[in-house]
Amino acid sequence: MLTFYYAKSSAAYAPHILLEEIGVDYNAVRIDFMTNEQRSPAYLDVNPKGRVPSLVTEKGILTETPAILAYLAHRFPEYDLVPTDPFEFALAQAFNSYMASTVHVAHAHKHRGARWADDLAAHESMRAKVTENMTECARMIETHYLNGPFVLGDKFSFCDPYMALVTRWFGDDGVDLAPFPKIREHDALMRARPSLQRVLELHA
Repeated sequence: MLTFYYAKSSAAYAPHILLEEIGVDYNAVRIDFMTNEQRSPAYLDVNPKGRVPSLVTEKGILTETPAILAYLAHRFPEYDLVPTDPFEFALAQAFNSYMASTVHVAHAHKHRGARWADDLAAHESMRAKVTENMTECARMIETHYLNGPFVLGDKFSFCDPYMALVTRWFGDDGVDLAPFPKIREHDALMRARPSLQRVLELHA
């Protein structure tokens, strides 16, 4: 059985949706960030980075949201969650890489300024830019990445849970989604899926 480590309102939201979408039997273990459980020796044995998500498989432990999404999509090919054409797969990975390397970092400046600076004034300056930077990310996704109605077009894929996570961040970060109809349509489609509804209860 797979074991999935997550924390409420974290990036684990995305692979958690995919696990529910697939319907695989897995054991979910919640890590409590409020008690700093992610820094406990027991969890650091699972993920030395002290972050979530982590997925324990029969071959070893996977970390990082894009890696876990790709693994699940390939592990369960019967759900047709990942492009088989190499170029189309690369495009999907480009989207997930943008989410991880640019959007997640822009969002993290709101709460995780200590990763980049010790000066409290610098933390405040980072927070002040979050809405602007995340709005620019939304514009990039709307214009260049989101084909609609799902990320890759007409079919749900392993990219869509990541988009659902980021849309949630947009709301938290004060992004006005009125100018972004594709993102709003995608959000409505995802919220109608039982997989997201189940995970939303765990990440409320």
